[in-house]
Amino acid sequence: MTIIDPLGDMLTRIRNAQMRRRDNVRTPASSLRANVLEVLKTEGFIRGYSEVTGETGMAEFSIELKYSDSQPVIRELQRVSKPGRRVYASVKNIPVVGNGLGVSILSTPKGVMADHQARAENVGGEVLCRVF
Repeated sequence: MTIIDPLGDMLTRIRNAQMRRRDNVRTPASSLRANVLEVLKTEGFIRGYSEVTGETGMAEFSIELKYSDSQPVIRELQRVSKPGRRVYASVKNIPVVGNGLGVSILSTPKGVMADHQARAENVGGEVLCRVF
């Protein structure tokens, strides 16, 4: 089975696992997913992730979800740029999520980074998703 939107698939798996109050969720591994997970980890939305070998022998990420008072830390996880409609933002137009409490994750020429880091490095790029 081919996945049309791998990043969207990973975000949906995280949302579904949090609705079921799971501690861990697995998703196929890729470099883009690893970069997005690294941003989520540094911003404090997940506990961490590790690369494991799945049942089929393919590489997978095991993502440790984070909860606070039995509520998920991630309240909203939304894919912005999709395969059918790419969304780009210049450094002046990078969206602010939740008055700065949330994070927009961007794919820039300098790598995948959070919105505040992109503003500090003065680069724009493709808005992959937003997390609140």
